[in-house]
Amino acid sequence: MAGRVILFTFVSTAMTEQQNIFLAKSAVKANDLEHKRKIAFNIGKYNDAVVKGKQQYANLDYARRKAKNIKWKAIENLDQYLEQFEKNFTARGGKVIWAENAEEAQQAVLQICREKQAKQVVKAKSMVTEEIHLNKFLGDNGIESVETDLGEYIQQLDNEAPYHIVTPAMHKSKEDVARVFHEKLGTPPNLSPTEITMITRQKLRQKYITAEVGITGCNFILADVGGICVTENEGNGRLSTSFPKTHIAIAGIEKMLPSINDLHLFWPLLATFGTGQNVTVYNSIFTGPRKEGETDGPEEMYVILLDNGRTNLLRKEVRESMYCIRCGSCLNACPVYKNIGGHAYGATYSGPIGSVITPHLQGFEGYKHMSYASSLCGNCTEVCPVKINIHEMLLENRIIAVTENLNGFSENTAWKLWKRAMLSRTLMNMGNNKMKDKVVNSLFKDTWGKHRANLDFAPTSFNKMWKERNKR
Repeated sequence: MAGRVILFTFVSTAMTEQQNIFLAKSAVKANDLEHKRKIAFNIGKYNDAVVKGKQQYANLDYARRKAKNIKWKAIENLDQYLEQFEKNFTARGGKVIWAENAEEAQQAVLQICREKQAKQVVKAKSMVTEEIHLNKFLGDNGIESVETDLGEYIQQLDNEAPYHIVTPAMHKSKEDVARVFHEKLGTPPNLSPTEITMITRQKLRQKYITAEVGITGCNFILADVGGICVTENEGNGRLSTSFPKTHIAIAGIEKMLPSINDLHLFWPLLATFGTGQNVTVYNSIFTGPRKEGETDGPEEMYVILLDNGRTNLLRKEVRESMYCIRCGSCLNACPVYKNIGGHAYGATYSGPIGSVITPHLQGFEGYKHMSYASSLCGNCTEVCPVKINIHEMLLENRIIAVTENLNGFSENTAWKLWKRAMLSRTLMNMGNNKMKDKVVNSLFKDTWGKHRANLDFAPTSFNKMWKERNKR
């Protein structure tokens, strides 16, 4: 079974388009040995770095439990903290926009850009802007949106979505990146990583100077000081917020922390579990536009607080998913992700945490299948820095799909028959083994049997053997 991963073992004739795409892409990537080699290499480097990063903690388990308690407090009182943030942020001259969905967020950004007569924006790495497809939206409205994170810039040049929450171009080797630069920018075909970085720096520096608007995401929202935090390793976030006259930060409402004093815990956790660093290189807090006497920073600053389905995650079954700090550690630990990669999921957030939250953000009808893309080994839960019970929530999503009658008729019927047979010794003993082999292998030929040998029932059941032994 090397090179193959089977994600679904049920019968369903009512598969959605997204599910069909997911299965098709997964089948290709699971058998692409070169793709798996690159992922194994990059995740291997990540694992080595994380082991070193964890050495900074005297009691890592205590730090993780404390972080989970803080996020619990933040989410349980989210409405109050959001209002507190707005009050403190606007008191310093900032402006807050509440966006219920992606369209409202897009229109808010477009309105600001038109007011500033912007033809170009620079954008620091942000998964939430990927979630609302901001680059395409701005492009369709005549505004160039330039990615300034190196990984995102590579993906934008190659017309691909980010592959990973933290490392957008994880699936590319240095030769792949050199090829992209050669094809898109006309550079020599065999550039070294240093040469690629220098060319990127040269091209982006001019963009910072000419862009009218800078756009960032947000790693943490700070209620008590009315600030937003941006964490990055390249300095592109600071350049995107220093040169343009207007800074727009788009923040998912789940990024809330009660206090600035919580950062001494969350910044190192994010760095350690995200990249293996003790702390990320650039950690910035923005509390509003430039003040009198300050030499840099934007003249205006907006924070767009985005819901876009996040309040659906407040339901008790998956409430803990709101604690996620987007470190990406569960992706790197997941055997399914390591086999099929990030693009197969067909969603902004991939891997275990993406499989939990995407059905609630995008709708169960189209994305319930993601919750089955798991071996339920529990490794995702084991590596989560805030101890989110991820694999249990994947099971909860499956329960939700069943209780809300979102599965196909044939799937529901098959499992009802299976359950009835498993609970009845009489039914289990009915028929001979050859008949059982034929029925089961026919029923699951397109799911279980697609990449596996046929099931063969034992010539004599344990039940029958037990009875015969007792007679003797």
